[in-house]
Amino acid sequence: MAKEVASNAGVIYNALTNGSKIVGKIVADSDFRIDGVVEGEIICSGKVIIGSNGNLKGSISCQNAEIIGNVNGDITVADTLTLRSTAIIEGDVRTKILVVEPNAVFNGTCSMRESVKVKDGE
Repeated sequence: MAKEVASNAGVIYNALTNGSKIVGKIVADSDFRIDGVVEGEIICSGKVIIGSNGNLKGSISCQNAEIIGNVNGDITVADTLTLRSTAIIEGDVRTKILVVEPNAVFNGTCSMRESVKVKDGE
């Protein structure tokens, strides 16, 4: 179930917990962490984290992203995309900065530009 969580630093972010599933479009103004399943589109003004149990079948458009789980779809990131060692990406990537840890799986194309335009929520 999606909920807002206050972290220790006092920053509020949204979360989809393990065992939850959303089908459709997610629009978020603040950071969003996915530990469940999303089938659709994520548009976020902040950072998107796909956790180790997270699974996305769709697209991401955001400021920053950290992928620990699975993404099957296109990713557009205005600043930094980080693929952790357990990440599995099947799709095309557009980003300014790409960080890939050893053992991450990335099958697709990557386009890196100084400036990347991301979707807004409208």
